[in-house]
Amino acid sequence: MKTKALFSTIALLSFGFCVPAQAECPFPKAPASIPDGKTAAEAEMIAAMKDFKTYNDEVKAFQACLDEETKEKAASGGGTMQFKAMQSKKLAAAVDELEGKAKLFNEQVRIFKARG
Repeated sequence: MKTKALFSTIALLSFGFCVPAQAECPFPKAPASIPDGKTAAEAEMIAAMKDFKTYNDEVKAFQACLDEETKEKAASGGGTMQFKAMQSKKLAAAVDELEGKAKLFNEQVRIFKARG
């Protein structure tokens, strides 16, 4: 019984090594929160601005990663049209989220600046 379990484990492990490694591009995560412009301190707004700059850079890196994946797929001769469509949807979702969150943050920046 132990031998059968051992062979099963070895078979599963060897199967894992046969699966081609596919590095997916990590979807960028938006900053967890946006400070309230009515009550936030200047340091909070500056920290949030830095977070959004980092987030913007992550979206750019995501786009570069998707482009690289698409190039690799095209080089392998796979179904690139469907793959490109899927990559475009992923990028559009990331950009839409970035634009939406940036719009909310910019509204809070205007409120913060209006406080004087």
